[in-house]
Amino acid sequence: MEIKELLRQVQSGEMSLEAAESRLKDLPYEDLGFAKLDLHRKLRSGFPETVFCQGKPDEYLVEIFKRLYERNGEVLGTRADERQYELVKAAVPQAVYDPVSRIIKAEQGEKKKTGCIAVCSGGTADIPVAEEAAQTAEFFGSYVDRIYDVGVAGIHRLLAQRERIQKANCVVAVAGMEGALGTVIAGLVENPVIAVPTSVGYGANFKGLSALLTMINSCANGISVVNIDNGYGAGYLSTQINRLAVK
Repeated sequence: MEIKELLRQVQSGEMSLEAAESRLKDLPYEDLGFAKLDLHRKLRSGFPETVFCQGKPDEYLVEIFKRLYERNGEVLGTRADERQYELVKAAVPQAVYDPVSRIIKAEQGEKKKTGCIAVCSGGTADIPVAEEAAQTAEFFGSYVDRIYDVGVAGIHRLLAQRERIQKANCVVAVAGMEGALGTVIAGLVENPVIAVPTSVGYGANFKGLSALLTMINSCANGISVVNIDNGYGAGYLSTQINRLAVK
């Protein structure tokens, strides 16, 4: 439950002071021994804590997911596999899984989506990372316009979508190979571009390093770069930008 909602319930008499105190006792974090859940994060930064699922022991992952859902009423998990989802689902029946983005999420009802973020991918092989970005932004309340398979090898495909891209408050450009998509888009729009290198490519791509270096060395202005395959980071940052634009 959000702090504002808790205070509203106390003010209206729906919740007693004792019950509210019990809810607040674990702020700013709850210590599980193996993890310290940052329950204060949404109040502090505007975003609740997200669970990075990859590599977590099963029992830790399930307990973390369950506790965050109980406390926040929603939870987002990234880099999860099908087996982890089944474990989480048994503890949190509201959880759903997308095998493309590898995201597990549990929410209470549909969120209102505001603003606009354009998420563009160079090729279809880049879509898993693009979807991680898009679904992260949607989870945090942004409207996302997906524009996929518009890589520079067929630049007419990108130019045909120019009007849609220019309407967005922020653009996420996801590309592997040489990673030129971010530079081209940044040269077409006035709003910020977040470039996401992916590990898609042949040997000299060095698992995304060549795309990363291209993006960092971009000659276009107004472009920032996140780590290789870091769709979550791009979705988070683009939401911050989108929220400022909406304000």
